[in-house]
Amino acid sequence: MQKITFLIPLILLSACVNPKGISPESSKTPSGNPNSSIVVEEFSDIQCPACSGAHARIVEPLLEKYGNDISLKFHHFPLRTIHAFAQEAAEASECAADQEKFWEFIQDSYENQDKLSRDDLIARAEKIGVADIDLFGRCVRSRIKKDAVQKDFEEGAERGVNATPTFFLAGEKVQRNTFEAISELIEVKIGSQRL
Repeated sequence: MQKITFLIPLILLSACVNPKGISPESSKTPSGNPNSSIVVEEFSDIQCPACSGAHARIVEPLLEKYGNDISLKFHHFPLRTIHAFAQEAAEASECAADQEKFWEFIQDSYENQDKLSRDDLIARAEKIGVADIDLFGRCVRSRIKKDAVQKDFEEGAERGVNATPTFFLAGEKVQRNTFEAISELIEVKIGSQRL
């Protein structure tokens, strides 16, 4: 009974949010070259320490070296059973995406992962320059992005993701999560396009 009593205020709170200007759809865009046929996909958990490390040691160097050659797509895979704020942070990143601040939200979240909390989400949005904080706050409180995050998670589960981060290149799961291993695969794809 206590669990049901706790959920009722959350449901009522989200039902009371003005939905004007917010959408349940994901508006996050790829990083790098969105028109590239070489697609790198990352399934990640914003609260996952290994994902933060991979962002700094794999994702950022890949974008620096191959930013014009690859399209990097981010998929949410929040591990809710071990990361208390992963789901909320994922939904908040989608709200930031609505104001073209998705990648800034991801970057700041990884850099300041130790501060991640429910109260931190608005402060994080302000810090990265989200223009309409009221809209962002309504979006977060509404939980309108829950299904968009869940869609990413379900896609990952169907594709065999069972840990974060997990990378795919051209639809194939990458076997070694290192900058060198993914670079080699990208080089092969670039070389085959030149033939």
